[in-house]
Amino acid sequence: MIAEIRFKNMFSFRDEVLLSFEADRSKDMESYHVVELDEGVRLLKVAVVYGANASGKSNIIKVCDFIRSFIAYTPLNKLEQIYVVPFLLDRTSRNQLSEYSVSFYIRNNGKVARYVYSVILDRSHVAKENLVYYPGQQPAVIFERNTENNISVIKFGQKIKVSQAVKDEIILKCLPNMSVFAAYMQVNTHIGEIEEVLQYLTNQVMPAVIPVSSLGLYAEESIKEESAKDYILKYLQEADFNISNIASKEHETKNGESHYTMYQHKVSSDCGVDDYYEFPELFESDGTVRTFGLAAQIQNILEKNAFLAIDEIESSLHPKLMEYIIERFLKESEEAQLLLTTHYDGLLGEDDLLRKDNIWFTEKNPDGSSVVYPLTDFKGLNRISSLQKAYKFGKFGAVPNL
Repeated sequence: MIAEIRFKNMFSFRDEVLLSFEADRSKDMESYHVVELDEGVRLLKVAVVYGANASGKSNIIKVCDFIRSFIAYTPLNKLEQIYVVPFLLDRTSRNQLSEYSVSFYIRNNGKVARYVYSVILDRSHVAKENLVYYPGQQPAVIFERNTENNISVIKFGQKIKVSQAVKDEIILKCLPNMSVFAAYMQVNTHIGEIEEVLQYLTNQVMPAVIPVSSLGLYAEESIKEESAKDYILKYLQEADFNISNIASKEHETKNGESHYTMYQHKVSSDCGVDDYYEFPELFESDGTVRTFGLAAQIQNILEKNAFLAIDEIESSLHPKLMEYIIERFLKESEEAQLLLTTHYDGLLGEDDLLRKDNIWFTEKNPDGSSVVYPLTDFKGLNRISSLQKAYKFGKFGAVPNL
């Protein structure tokens, strides 16, 4: 599970940002929201980010997506640029390095270990890259990477049991514009400490969902399994009570086999007779199609205990359906996590849905830089009768200046 994400000089964020999933001491709805991984380690399943348009919410999602794509990508050559965007609205930051760090816990054979991966880079090269873990109170190095004279220099921790020949091959493969993980993936070896983290960051940190994401293909594959199909169907029936079944179909085209989803609708005539009609996705509402895709993604992260970021979760969804998705996720999740951005302030008015430490805000400064801060930074929250009204009236900022 992810504990915290730190980043600096990325997209609209010039100064360092800390986004934390660590729960405070509150016992409010603890059984649904808080996972106690180990003694003193209490992590939240959900974080919800509010903010005005262009305040930086979507850029948080881009940051979360960046690390997953960066660590596994192998560039064609050492001149290929890294897709990292610094803060561009001043003459200094655009020429400085970007920084990223993620702290997370991995459960293995019943034991939980904390890891921290960090990288400092620009578009042309990685200046520093580190991976450490905590077997006790003090960190132990898995690898440290620096750049000297445009050459990657990698040092492995003392506890990493691997031959010098393998180390040399990883170093040789590690171009200035790629991660140590990507170089490791090109070498015929197995280093348990690196493999465990690589599997977590690529298999349990899922690709982010944005409003224009096409989720249908993955969902179509999912419903071929009966258990996944039943799970997704329940979501669809909340979005459209007429839907009685879904099925994955296929047909041959000149370009090969094509797959599509058929939605079965049940309607009752005036005389009480039930009729069934099937339609392809083209004839379904945007809300039904998006619910179909989101349900498949959520079922997947529940199964994998994975992390998923969703930008503007309310897109094409009725507010009650959005609340249902969050509530159901909280009840069903064991160690899965959701990071959500939204404009829908109705969530703040639901007393039995979110905790105060779930809620974050983004705001844009006059100089164009974005900042992120938690609701818990504000004093006197227990004296506020309605968080929703307080947010609407600008008590927490993060609203448009109209």
